[in-house]
Amino acid sequence: MKYITRLVLILQFILLSACNAQTELKNSSKPFDYDNTKVVGGTFENSEFMYIDMPNNINSTDTSAGWLQKGQKLLITGKIFKRDGKTPAPNVILYYYHTDINGYYTNNKDLDPRAVRHGYIRGWVKSNSNGDYAIYTVRPAPYPNGDMPAHIHPSIKEPNIENEYYIDEFVFDDDPLLTGAKRKALENRGGSGILRVVISGELQIVEHNIVLGLNIPNYPETLVSENLSGLNIGEDQPSFIPFHAWGPDKGTRVCPVCKYGRFHGIIYFVGNNPNWEEVKKWLIFLESESINRSAHLKVYFVYGKDAGYSKSIRQSELEKIGSQLNLVHIALTFVPSFSDKDSEVDLNKINPEVSNTFIIFRHRSIIDKYISLKPTKENFGLIKNTLDKTISEYFNLSEPEHN
Repeated sequence: MKYITRLVLILQFILLSACNAQTELKNSSKPFDYDNTKVVGGTFENSEFMYIDMPNNINSTDTSAGWLQKGQKLLITGKIFKRDGKTPAPNVILYYYHTDINGYYTNNKDLDPRAVRHGYIRGWVKSNSNGDYAIYTVRPAPYPNGDMPAHIHPSIKEPNIENEYYIDEFVFDDDPLLTGAKRKALENRGGSGILRVVISGELQIVEHNIVLGLNIPNYPETLVSENLSGLNIGEDQPSFIPFHAWGPDKGTRVCPVCKYGRFHGIIYFVGNNPNWEEVKKWLIFLESESINRSAHLKVYFVYGKDAGYSKSIRQSELEKIGSQLNLVHIALTFVPSFSDKDSEVDLNKINPEVSNTFIIFRHRSIIDKYISLKPTKENFGLIKNTLDKTISEYFNLSEPEHN
């Protein structure tokens, strides 16, 4: 009988995970000019649960009922940004719920019966004027006897959009159930949902930003640019394996983000239209920043011109530049083209026709991007400012040991 009861519970949990179906219908509000016959984010099953017992006054910091459980204490903190990934978004409500330390959506006497499917570990935060939010909770366990990774369900209510919408479930990078196939299946709604923890005493801490509208169907705001290149701010920097012509890993095909993804990283892509005088100015500046920031910054130059590719010639070209500029810290690398699948550089979605693409990441998450940037004093300042302003109080904390 106990086995049957447990099986029923597990089936209920699996059904819960299907709550993120996407289709259309329901009228939206009209603060923006868009098709109001379609719901922002698509159909969202049980979305009304977000409002059950919602406080009248919601703070930017919340401590869930799960904090009192005897499990791994967890802090999730970050910023909520507007669609550009750079402008803080205030007064955005983030609702969350998750399983307990045993993998169940547990009920208790204070839980409204209408929200029992979400369990009692649930809460709300509202971003402050700087877009900040923080959630203190307990790290959830995966469903018993299943292969679904442990996760937290988040949903968003923006002040100027009538309906709420869900974003990617928060999952944990160190969870063995989060396989490569499952990572590739993530939709990146609101940005990557992968959480990467660091340690402060007995507390696990995650810095996690959310980008409103990113990969959200029917969202009223879109980014307009003549020259699109690279993945979006808020998405994860993918792994790829260029040829290393110069630098600490010369002669290898080390993956940049795999080996050096913990702190800040800059990947400087140049494709079909290299201006070598400008490239050299950028490399001199980036070498200086690498020296100043030491182990906390790793810079990669990736050359991917389509025409006339020769591995030996390209190797020689970059070796000559590395020697001429006396580069020590920067890695000069190359690929046959930016559409090359063998190196998986194609996952970066770089436009080879723009003069350059700068991707800046922190702990594998893309935090800024620049396209066709000239090597001027002002633009050097842009890069420095991005790095400086994203050094938080948790920046130097250690990651847990992984098996």
